[in-house]
Amino acid sequence: MEYTKKLIHQSNYWYNDGLSKAQIHDTSGAIASLRKSLQCNQRNVTARNLLGLVYYARGEVGEALVEWIISKNFQSHENIADYFIKKVQGNPTELEVMNNAIKKYNQCLVYCEQNGEDLALIQLKKVVQAHPTFLKAQLLLALLYIRTEQYGRARQVLKRAHKLDTTNEMALRYMHELSKINNGKKAAKVQEEKDHTVTYQVGNETIIQPAAAGVKDNGILTTILNILIGLAVGAAAMWFLVVPGMNQIQSSKLNKQIVKYSDQIAAKNAEISALKKELEGYRETNADTEAAKKTAESTKESYEALLVLESDWRSKEKSDAAMLDELLKIRPETLGEKAANVYQKIHDDIAPRICKKNYRSGKASFEEGSYQDAIQALQTVTSLDEKYDDGQALVLLTQAYEKAGKTEEYKATYEKLKELYPEEAAKLDQEKKEEEQKKPEENTEDSEADGEESQTEETE
Repeated sequence: MEYTKKLIHQSNYWYNDGLSKAQIHDTSGAIASLRKSLQCNQRNVTARNLLGLVYYARGEVGEALVEWIISKNFQSHENIADYFIKKVQGNPTELEVMNNAIKKYNQCLVYCEQNGEDLALIQLKKVVQAHPTFLKAQLLLALLYIRTEQYGRARQVLKRAHKLDTTNEMALRYMHELSKINNGKKAAKVQEEKDHTVTYQVGNETIIQPAAAGVKDNGILTTILNILIGLAVGAAAMWFLVVPGMNQIQSSKLNKQIVKYSDQIAAKNAEISALKKELEGYRETNADTEAAKKTAESTKESYEALLVLESDWRSKEKSDAAMLDELLKIRPETLGEKAANVYQKIHDDIAPRICKKNYRSGKASFEEGSYQDAIQALQTVTSLDEKYDDGQALVLLTQAYEKAGKTEEYKATYEKLKELYPEEAAKLDQEKKEEEQKKPEENTEDSEADGEESQTEETE
């Protein structure tokens, strides 16, 4: 007992620490403290809700929703997490913007791996503009600016990221790298200035003046020699350079035009290629977004159905049949570990009784020729346990589909039977062949009987 109290006390301590850090926008420190709080007491709903808010403030909406859903599972009533979930899901436009931002960010990571920094920059600018609180996107954009030597823009982005998270390790590291780059530039500039100046001491004063570029010898002899050399070079240029150069001017201009047009064509092709890739990214993003929305909706429905089912099951006020609808709404694969354990416990309790009752009803309806009623009852059985009674429920459902003339459903169910119980499927095939062989024999007997009757009539 003392140990439990100690853990709860420790959990509250880390919660208060996380709250203090969150108030000063130290989101990285807040996340670390709140994680420690939940390690001590995973049922600390207040800490979990605050952790979701911190994730949401960093633009990580998916992580925030996970924490709030878990919180709601621990405390279904009077929990502010319910308000947060409804607030997020009640604004589908904002949720779609966030989902698109996340998908574009993931696409940018792929571009970076493929050395497509230019495409990544285009996408990230749009992501940051649409979702300014998305911290990961801000940091990646700053890194790309540093890589492309756009240091001023990188500094601006890092300032915004620093406001979102004052102690983020990556933001601080990038800012340190920018400082080193700036210091290196300043040192190089100072050294260049030193190289172009001469410093000497006169008494107590330091004299700084530009360095001499060199002293030319302007002697008469040197001047005459330079003139003669210039005349000789000029004459040679007239004979060997000027005349041929006139012919080359036109070709040079033409080559420059060709190079210019080639560069323009290459730039347009690169732009078209980038736009095509961007368009493909948009298409993929839309498909991924739709899939994510469906998954999120399915997860929400499963959790809501589980909450209702658990309440009804514990109260024992409703029958198994009344709880069946909520049980069938739940997709176990969308649930977390604890929620899945709760579902399995309830399923193992009520499913066998429901299956037994509906299997008897479906079998009786099948024998009476009421195939539609049989299908309805047997569908309930197989949806809860497709291997019920060693596959006999699945066998009977397959036969009912065939008798009712539902070809597509019959094919699908037969393939499932063939996969799980190949021997039973083989039995059905054999029975079907035997029935087909009996039909010609019956038709032959009927025709012979008709012939005998006609002969008797002629004789009379």
